[in-house]
Amino acid sequence: MSRRAVLWIAFVVVHVGVAVLGWILPNSPMGDVYLVYEKWSLAFFHGGYVTPEDYPLVEGIVHVGFVGLDSPWVYPQLALVPMLLAWAFGWAISYTPAWAVLVILIDAAAFAVLVGRGRGTGRTVAAWFWLVFIALLGPVALYRIDAITVPLSILGCLWLVRRPWLGSILLAIATWMKVWPAALLAAAVIAVRRRVAVVGGALAVSLVTLAVVVLAGGGAYAFGFIGDQTGRDLQVEAPVSTFYLWDAMLGGGSRVYYDPVLLTFEASGPFADAVVSAMTPVLLIAVLAVAGVGAVKVWRGAAFARLFPALALALVSAFIVFNKVGSPQYMVWLSVPLVIGLVLDRRRWWGPASLGLGIALCTQVIYPLTYYDLLAAQPFPVAVITVRNALLVVLFVWSTVLLGRVAAPTLAATASVRSESATAGGS
Repeated sequence: MSRRAVLWIAFVVVHVGVAVLGWILPNSPMGDVYLVYEKWSLAFFHGGYVTPEDYPLVEGIVHVGFVGLDSPWVYPQLALVPMLLAWAFGWAISYTPAWAVLVILIDAAAFAVLVGRGRGTGRTVAAWFWLVFIALLGPVALYRIDAITVPLSILGCLWLVRRPWLGSILLAIATWMKVWPAALLAAAVIAVRRRVAVVGGALAVSLVTLAVVVLAGGGAYAFGFIGDQTGRDLQVEAPVSTFYLWDAMLGGGSRVYYDPVLLTFEASGPFADAVVSAMTPVLLIAVLAVAGVGAVKVWRGAAFARLFPALALALVSAFIVFNKVGSPQYMVWLSVPLVIGLVLDRRRWWGPASLGLGIALCTQVIYPLTYYDLLAAQPFPVAVITVRNALLVVLFVWSTVLLGRVAAPTLAATASVRSESATAGGS
């Protein structure tokens, strides 16, 4: 049996297994899909309303509206597209398994490009890593909008060198579904030599998206997702909330409470308001500092194959480490720069990839396995999330150190670097 055949068998086993786990594990790991995605998308087919006949979770006719068009929304507007597309399979099965089918199909497209003919060792290692990462992270790797953005981002990053327009377009589409791929776009603008193509692709997607939103009457809410995120409190899983979990566990003045609007659990305690106010500027400073280092490396002649993976991981991990929101599905973001790093330089990237797998496993232990115990600040989940958050900090530090060590290629290394870059850009 060929190496590629084994990979595809593993792909099916992992995806079907994780999809089934969503129905078995506690604490509703599929909750976002049937609690909000299904309701939001149904409303678009029924004039902004849902009824018990179509959506049994409501009592009577409920006005939901057209999220992102007639009201502010937590997501950018293109997030609606996969939510609506899932109904292409919903006629035969219910919405939640239909969502899983959609995610698996998009993952399969990215996996096919990543594996290629199955001859490249770097691509094979990266493919195995991605599958193990999904298995260790569990159902949130499939049952969230982030699951759509990951394969799009992997494809975009793989095509940045040879097809920068297409790569940029895919990254921009992913960004207009969930903001985090903007970190990959920023890394691409800095590291890719054909910057006009990268900027042009992203600008084209943005202009078309905004034009459609405005024509649909949603101009006033086109950027509502930005205000929604910056106005949030400390989510309990965020790294910055670790102190408040320990304080609550030890009987201090901190507590965990539920936000019924955002459907998340938040942490509160001493100086929490000041921390909330500080986190967005701190995040911005961290991102700008990392981007600045990347720009300096480009100015000094650093090659794409060395610079882009480290810069992308540093930016993505900064988005997580310095974020006051820390949903479990955010960890899936890490898989993209780690996959690209393994494709380009598997020997240098096996260490951070191992950290990524540890982060994924800890996250599944926290959510969904021990989530209610975490909300009650019980010792075991608090210890696990402390380890997970410490690993996130280590990964961020590692990526910034690697970024700082990126140097201009010597004449002897130029041919090797060009070969690696071509491998990343190939189909």
